[in-house]
Amino acid sequence: MYENGGNTTHRLLDGHPDMLVYPFESQLGTRYVQDHLTSMFPVKYRWPVFNLAGSPEEDFTAIIDEECRVRLRTPHVSKFRHVALDLSDEKRRDAYIAYIESTSRSRPDNVAAFFRATFDEWKDFAGNRHADIYVGYSPAIVVDGRTVLSEIPAAHILHVVRNPWSAYGDTKKRPLPLSLSAYMLAWVVNQHSALSLQQQFPDRTHVVRFEDLANSPKEILGRICTSMGVGAADTLTSPTWNGQPLGEVYPWGTIRRPTTEANLASARSLSSAEQTQIANAAGVYLKHFGYEDVL
Repeated sequence: MYENGGNTTHRLLDGHPDMLVYPFESQLGTRYVQDHLTSMFPVKYRWPVFNLAGSPEEDFTAIIDEECRVRLRTPHVSKFRHVALDLSDEKRRDAYIAYIESTSRSRPDNVAAFFRATFDEWKDFAGNRHADIYVGYSPAIVVDGRTVLSEIPAAHILHVVRNPWSAYGDTKKRPLPLSLSAYMLAWVVNQHSALSLQQQFPDRTHVVRFEDLANSPKEILGRICTSMGVGAADTLTSPTWNGQPLGEVYPWGTIRRPTTEANLASARSLSSAEQTQIANAAGVYLKHFGYEDVL
């Protein structure tokens, strides 16, 4: 969910020697996504739907991938214009088409080809190109989790939950934040989806609290990495981008420094009325995640 620590987790995994971590949010969704959740979550954050009458090139173009494509095509307006990125979207498209021609045109193959083509053509990628695990990030993909894990038998989903007071406190820093009621409805739907998915796929769904990550990132993420067959690398202790240390996670997310103190300060920035409204909206999830005494 937005401002729940997904960007921070993404940056903590970035330097792992056995992972190929996408540079920004991997916004795989397409405009063909249409269901009862479309009004709640932007389609760019959803598991993609492709036009059955389309072509591999049209599929590649349909994937929104906004953060990366803005950085590649109009870098002067990108919030990531300060980082180097030697990647051609046109060459990535050609590599993508070549992969589809050697596999098949299906949703799981399209997604796999998109990630593989990205790292094939990312010329200044500093990590291990022979790594076997691709890592993407979307703040709402868990609502499509059953489809993801069913279509890709080797996939894992890592869901990060943060106490809703701190999360909404950071959400309010955005230029056009969601209303409190809209934010909490989406927050609850995310947690419900994650816990349901964990029941269905207990070995491939990992639910962690941001608060625990802030205290012990290597321990928490190392445990998950180990379950996936890779080690608990020392790089898990601090956020990076393309292997370069980050003084703060921003602009990858509104969380600047993932510390216990900053997390509590965000929660306490809310008015007492907002704090009460959030507690009422979060309901049973506060007890489930151990958030009853945050404030």
